Amino acid sequence: MNKYELAVVVGANIEDDARTAVVDKAKALVERFGGNITEVKDEGKKKLAYEIQKQRDAFYYFIEFEAEGSAIAEIESRMRIADGVLRYLCVRQDEA
Repeated sequence: MNKYELAVVVGANIEDDARTAVVDKAKALVERFGGNITEVKDEGKKKLAYEIQKQRDAFYYFIEFEAEGSAIAEIESRMRIADGVLRYLCVRQDEA
């Protein structure tokens, strides 16, 4: 199993409960496709470098997990259509 990090940028215009639901849905996707979540970091609200969907601010979350390589394509395809997610990025972490 490889180590990955999923960065999720959630719009600042949605309610706290809905934002929590978006992050929970992302964590559920990882677990659904065989991933083991090791850590979830909430980086808080930050100003975006450029406007995305008419929004200047967003909340950043980083989900670290272990999974097989085949699960990443499934996770990304579901994140692409998730409501409330402005951007996402899944990267493999190298062994140091």
